[in-house]
Amino acid sequence: MNSGAAGQAPLQGGALALTAFALALGTFMQVLDTTIANVSLPTIAGNLGVSSDSGTWVVTSFAVANGVTVPLTGWLMGRFGVVRTFCVSVVLFTLASLLCGLAWNLSSLIVFRIFQGAVSGPMIPGSQALLIAIFPLTKRSTALGVWSITTLVAPILGPILGGYISDNYHWSWIFLINIPVGLFCAVVCWRALATRETPTRKLPIDVIGVAMLVLWVGALQIMLDLGKNADWFSSGIIVATALIAVIGFVAWIIWELTDAHPAVDLRMFRNRNFAFGTIALCLGYAVFFANVLIMPLWLQTQMGYTATWAGLVAAPSGVAAVLLTPFMARISGKVDARLLGTFSFLIFGLSYFLRANYTTGASFWDLTIPLFVNGIGMSCFFLSMINIQLDGVPPDRVPSATGISNFARITSGSFAASIITTSWDQREALHQSRLADHLSATAPAYESVVRTLGSQGATSIQAAAAVTRQMVQQAYLLAVNDLFWLSGWICVALVGLVWLTRRPSGSAGPVAAD
Repeated sequence: MNSGAAGQAPLQGGALALTAFALALGTFMQVLDTTIANVSLPTIAGNLGVSSDSGTWVVTSFAVANGVTVPLTGWLMGRFGVVRTFCVSVVLFTLASLLCGLAWNLSSLIVFRIFQGAVSGPMIPGSQALLIAIFPLTKRSTALGVWSITTLVAPILGPILGGYISDNYHWSWIFLINIPVGLFCAVVCWRALATRETPTRKLPIDVIGVAMLVLWVGALQIMLDLGKNADWFSSGIIVATALIAVIGFVAWIIWELTDAHPAVDLRMFRNRNFAFGTIALCLGYAVFFANVLIMPLWLQTQMGYTATWAGLVAAPSGVAAVLLTPFMARISGKVDARLLGTFSFLIFGLSYFLRANYTTGASFWDLTIPLFVNGIGMSCFFLSMINIQLDGVPPDRVPSATGISNFARITSGSFAASIITTSWDQREALHQSRLADHLSATAPAYESVVRTLGSQGATSIQAAAAVTRQMVQQAYLLAVNDLFWLSGWICVALVGLVWLTRRPSGSAGPVAAD
């Protein structure tokens, strides 16, 4: 953007403030919509007459569509200009939000969410590039600060806002609220920046590479989402999608490595820091995103929490990240990024281990303290991973590197969301069968509980139902605790991956991640 804006003075005064605010809203909307539906899934699923695990398609469809379009962002901005690409993306995102709000069943909502995710690809990189361009060079850190704080605030407000809307209004308003915000953002940005458009040029596009990317990513996501209910590989559909995913993935790698203008330049992985940094980023984010999804599902379906309170439980994580990120950004140039990465993964691990001790009687504060610890790790996670990834990457290849990183991160998060919901149900079934072995009608413990409930006026059927409900609740608790333990150990193991990288030669500055 800077090159395209050469010769134009940065914006000043009210024009700068208003435009920066509008650009920040663009980022805010896109990030918000990755988390706002999480706590609303039980409400959406119930309203549309589907199970909660089917409702996860609302999250994964958006993430997959967004992930596969990210590699196209650089081509779109070079071909049509940064300003035009960003503004059109915001308008289409707003239209998609309207369609999501008008969805009449789960299938239509998923289609509209795919559309929403696909058109939102340029919004975050576009807002970042334009923010840097409208601020004076001496205030670039201020521009990145505005952008990074926005990306951290949105995930905090997403679950809270989504929960409040679901509890007090129709769920469709979690999408419809984007309409006035999107229109304001598009109008203000176009009026302020239309004359500052970047140069455009005809660029080749890897149509075959993009098509194969959509094919194998889509097939893999369908396999992960449908596998649980279709009894996995006993189903012909699951076998077919698995084969398509594997063959498509191999063919895509071969194509991208041999094409002159690949959509995803896989040759970037020859750089050791980029390769291991990207793997660590993706696995760390996958664990984070999976737990961001499973926590509110557990709270609402098993712990009796409303969507609003389920969102509030997650709030301390974002608050800690917002407060500590500026401090972490200042010290990042003085501390080895591998140390910061190690710190973040160990803190993540501690957070998950603390959650693995949850009980059905856990108080609100028992639930939130581990989330606050998680936020401490978040404050330096993205910063350290990006500094490691971009070490040794030539400036002209940084856009390609960040595009690959964001694609891999987003898609790994969507895959993890499907995997953790499936694993949760599988572990619950295992624990329920074990608990049932100790709760037969002739078991002394069972007879004692039934007698106690009977003395309080419950019939034998009511007593049996109460015992069964407690058994199911305990089974889901044990299952979610198993997943928290596994998440903690994965984060500890990722510390070793961080130390397979070289020490970065310098700081990448206050770089933020969406």
